[in-house]
Amino acid sequence: MSVLTRDNVLEIKTELRARVERILVANDVMSALRWWWVPGRVEVFGKHTDYGGGPSLMGALPRGFLMAGAPRTDHRLRIFDAGDGSRFELDLSTGQTMPAQVTGWRRYANILARRLARDFPGASLGADLALASDLPRASGMSSSSALVVGLSHALVRMSGLDRREDWHAAIPSSVDRSGYFACLENGLPFGAFPGDGGLGTFGGSEDQTAIVCCQPGHLSQFSYMPVRHWRDVAVPASWSFVLLSSGIAAEKAGRAQAQYNRASLGVRALIDLWRAHIGPLGSLTEVLSADPEAESRLGAVIDQHASGEWPPEVLHVRLRHFARERPRVAEAADAFAGADRTRVGALAAASHHDADTLLQNQLPETNALVALALERGAFAASAFGAGFGGSVWALVDSVDPVATTTFGEEWMTAYRAAFPERTALSSWFAARPAAPLTDI
Repeated sequence: MSVLTRDNVLEIKTELRARVERILVANDVMSALRWWWVPGRVEVFGKHTDYGGGPSLMGALPRGFLMAGAPRTDHRLRIFDAGDGSRFELDLSTGQTMPAQVTGWRRYANILARRLARDFPGASLGADLALASDLPRASGMSSSSALVVGLSHALVRMSGLDRREDWHAAIPSSVDRSGYFACLENGLPFGAFPGDGGLGTFGGSEDQTAIVCCQPGHLSQFSYMPVRHWRDVAVPASWSFVLLSSGIAAEKAGRAQAQYNRASLGVRALIDLWRAHIGPLGSLTEVLSADPEAESRLGAVIDQHASGEWPPEVLHVRLRHFARERPRVAEAADAFAGADRTRVGALAAASHHDADTLLQNQLPETNALVALALERGAFAASAFGAGFGGSVWALVDSVDPVATTTFGEEWMTAYRAAFPERTALSSWFAARPAAPLTDI
């Protein structure tokens, strides 16, 4: 299976390129174009750990957004979606938008453009920009974060914002850039920049880091708060990921936002208890790394002081999940580096089991997808992302692309037979870790 790299994006994504070009021509944008590739991501290990400062193991996907645009000389931002022909306009000089009711992807564009303008006064953010995507929407593959990252990065590039001294002072590296883009989405402060409402999602910066920083052919291990790169591990050449979306939208900024945020707020409640009764540490990872007895000390505090919205039984479960998932990330990276199929499979099974029983963010459909993949010969499988729907990854070991295709088709056929009501929106594709955010 060929790997999508920085050099072959336009060669491989010909259909997306044609769609982008058509909508730009239809709106009289035909010169001075710049192009960007923005991937989705697969989270292999590290479920709901990033906003607690924990680690994750991720890869960029060969599906995502292709974007093209040109700067304008006025303060008007126009964005065109080649998928359905919809558009968004923002006059940054007046704050007026079109359409007046800013919903869906337009809300993302509105929020990020206004914060960029606020954080960097005088930035010339006027632009015409078009996008097309082959990433399944709301599938747990970070379509929303890819959209925010791609639009933000394109505006930064076209405006020359990243050539300004205040940009370099605040955002000196690609890791910092991913962290800043995460704050555009979650509304948190970044350095000296104050926070705002964002999209209302209390997430971390895992998705944005994967989109900006992961490498072709490799999985990358990062930790968060702050973002730190630990290592990249090659995926063995004969291993392929097969991803199958359940057909149930996993919209952490939409339908499932309250459920996703509760998992995040549970971590915050644990940190608040530690600070109030033991000492001043910044993240749950710092808490658990403080000393070998930290988990039991925090457990005692939970028993003595937890109440109300966060009773002891709820916080004990949240702590147990975080403490068990965190060390799996480094263990899984070692297993990939050593091409240890058995170890990867065991870690994936434990990770998915804990997501189902402790995080309680799995559904009958995602549990069935894991079981069906293993029955058909995958050596590892797990749900990933926010949960409450979304997708499952499976790993198959074969140098024959026909065998991989056969596995994917049989897996999807079995799933659709078990859940015929999900047939319309379920889909699958095979993938090797691919290029990150790319200026073409």
